[in-house]
Amino acid sequence: MDIALAMRVFARVVETKSFTRAAETLDMPRARVTVIVQGLEAHLRTRLLQRTTRSLNLTPDGAAYYERSVRVLADIDDIESSFLGKERAPRGKLRVDMPGAFGRLIVMPALGGFHERYPDIDLMLGLGDKPLELVQEGIDCVVRIGTLQDSTLVARRVGVYQGVTVASPAYLRKAGTPRTLDELANHRAVNYYWGRAGRIMPLMFEKDGEVVEMRMQGSVAVNDAEAYLLSALNGLGIVQGSRFMALPYLESGALVEILPQWKPPTLPISVVYPHNRHLSATVRAFVDWIADLIRHHPLMSSTPEADARCRPTSIDAQDADAIDVAGDEAEPIA
Repeated sequence: MDIALAMRVFARVVETKSFTRAAETLDMPRARVTVIVQGLEAHLRTRLLQRTTRSLNLTPDGAAYYERSVRVLADIDDIESSFLGKERAPRGKLRVDMPGAFGRLIVMPALGGFHERYPDIDLMLGLGDKPLELVQEGIDCVVRIGTLQDSTLVARRVGVYQGVTVASPAYLRKAGTPRTLDELANHRAVNYYWGRAGRIMPLMFEKDGEVVEMRMQGSVAVNDAEAYLLSALNGLGIVQGSRFMALPYLESGALVEILPQWKPPTLPISVVYPHNRHLSATVRAFVDWIADLIRHHPLMSSTPEADARCRPTSIDAQDADAIDVAGDEAEPIA
């Protein structure tokens, strides 16, 4: 039997905790995945998985085999990349997820250049802010904005996010322009919420070297960055959004920056991916491409001033080019 293929299929079943999801992410019929795993168990003369109608668990032998298989597969990928990298361009399916507004406004307009450079990569691009289980959902990497939690995934910081506090001229004519943070108590915000619990994100300001959180009253809350900014344009209240989204409206006068002396904290933009895929040529190609794209964007590229103000990439590391983080559950930033 093809041991390398059997290892990959078995590892994906373990990681997705499902024969069906493994088949979907591998683009194989479910029946073939089942046959391959059963054939591997027969070849090894041991049971690797304990199956019930409701669960799928590793046996002790299965756990040991999975751990060693992941290392072997990484070595195989490394060997192939070192010998084929100069002769064969990256190819195959690549599934990526990123915040909707970032994807539509920054990435989508540049995708033609990515396709010209890597014509053999079949890119599946998901746009959204909800937390994802990368391995279980078959996602190769995600772009996230904000400080990440600590875990066994890898994060590479590729840029910095600059926020801005804005409101429409109509709102300010009616409610007045706040001159201090304390005056925000007399104003209304459009709130941004995320997660299954609908957690409301506070407005955040840097003051005297510290971050001040302001929780404001508001009659509208949304969970989409573009709807969030549109609410401000319609005069519904104060919002804190991304500068790259707000810039055209600031230049036209449709929005006005308020409290510019107390800016929102600068946040890291990171690409996050599983350890066992960090040697993939397709993932590496995308990460390098998007890092280059952001590097040339004036509102997201790293500068000494922005880096000095930027919050850490993860809660347990101050800064690094590639560090371990826990998942992609950064708080979504509008």
